[in-house]
Amino acid sequence: MANDPSSGQAGDPTASPSSALLSPAERSRLAQTFQAGTKNLTANADYAIEMYTACVVGDPGNAVYLQAFLGILRKKHPPKKSGGLASLFGGSKGGSLWKKVNAGQHRDVIKQGVDILKVNPYDTGALLAMAEACNQLSFPATRQVYLKNALDAAPADPEVNRHCSKFAAEIGEYDQAIACWVRIGNVKSFAEEAEKEIARLQVEKTIAAGQGMSGRPAPSGGAKAAGAKSPAPAAAVNGGETGRVAELKRSIRDNPTEIEPYLELADLLEKEATIEEAQAVLTQALSASGGELKVREHIEDRQLRWGKQKVIAAERRLESDDTPEHRATVERLRAALLKQEVEIYAARAARYPENPTWKYELAMRLKLAGSFTEAIKQFQEVLGDSRRKGVVALELGECFQKIKQYQLAMQNYVTAVESLTDREIELRKRALYRAGVLASGLEDLDGAKKYLSMLAGLDFGYRDVAQRLDKLGSVKDKGG
Repeated sequence: MANDPSSGQAGDPTASPSSALLSPAERSRLAQTFQAGTKNLTANADYAIEMYTACVVGDPGNAVYLQAFLGILRKKHPPKKSGGLASLFGGSKGGSLWKKVNAGQHRDVIKQGVDILKVNPYDTGALLAMAEACNQLSFPATRQVYLKNALDAAPADPEVNRHCSKFAAEIGEYDQAIACWVRIGNVKSFAEEAEKEIARLQVEKTIAAGQGMSGRPAPSGGAKAAGAKSPAPAAAVNGGETGRVAELKRSIRDNPTEIEPYLELADLLEKEATIEEAQAVLTQALSASGGELKVREHIEDRQLRWGKQKVIAAERRLESDDTPEHRATVERLRAALLKQEVEIYAARAARYPENPTWKYELAMRLKLAGSFTEAIKQFQEVLGDSRRKGVVALELGECFQKIKQYQLAMQNYVTAVESLTDREIELRKRALYRAGVLASGLEDLDGAKKYLSMLAGLDFGYRDVAQRLDKLGSVKDKGG
């Protein structure tokens, strides 16, 4: 074949390797395992722990699984006020995990770490090592959960605060990052470093605020640590939102199976406190409801929104300060959001098989993740939806072209050209370009000229269509 039939195909914007994505069967199995554990929380806590353990090991990027796992462990091993949380069970057993972190054995870190946490859920060494493993695996949601639990266990520990500050700065939460250094600034050996870091973070916060990075005004009243309690605002005295928070907590305590107070409390905590606290309340609601679908989908929607907010914040930070570290953070957060979207849309496609929207959204994310064969299966199930016939055929064509099934790709491009209307002009132009370029690669010069000429009639400046037509003309002249 004279030409590469893939030439002209846009580069794959893969944000996460397909190996990081669970298969639909594995996702379904873990969801059933989680549900089995949730149903046995009260009757058989040890069984629930084993079910949650399997979920955390099987999907270390799932924050809902992790929150439930750590929550039941804390109930089994409640903290004692004397001596501090970290000293409950003696020294940390997590030190050995760092060798595996440094060796790149991140899945093993999670697998061995959960066994340590089942004995001592307050082991900061294990929690930090597992947080770093999640960092390397591009799982920021669970990294954040591990860090928050480490901070709750040892709020004055310098190493814990160092890790928490680094993560908070990466996602644009500068007040939280600064507060971590403030907390350990009175430790003599860290005083100088803390002063420098606070100054540096204040500068970054100012730059970010100038760019509108967070999308909301910077909080007033000083720094707030990740997971730490905020000073009560004036509204608390006047019966405002903070008063409502206390009221909702009482309602949950008195009627733990009533779900609405949990959802409202999560809304208020997201505004007044931290996302982590809101997430913890939603996990509590999931347990209290026995895994009720309404609660699960509420959590899913929140996770997607929070994930998108983190990506936007990191992207704006990168705009103001383009460094390799910030670029890596953006890629990690994008990869984590993509993985999360795949999992959530796969679950909804399975729950609502008659609704093509979820299959379409899942297929689009699978394509973006480079799982072209899986994406093809989902797209083909949506072809019957007449509203999406043209765009689905175009996406199918691109997927088939990626796996080098060129004739199938061409068939779908032709279907897309025939189905897309002038109301979908940008998609129609893309379909014409794909069809023309692939026809050229397949040495179908007449077909290539046909589709590229149609495209030129719509938009002569589209990509390199003019040069391709000139090249086709030269080839035909030589052949003639």
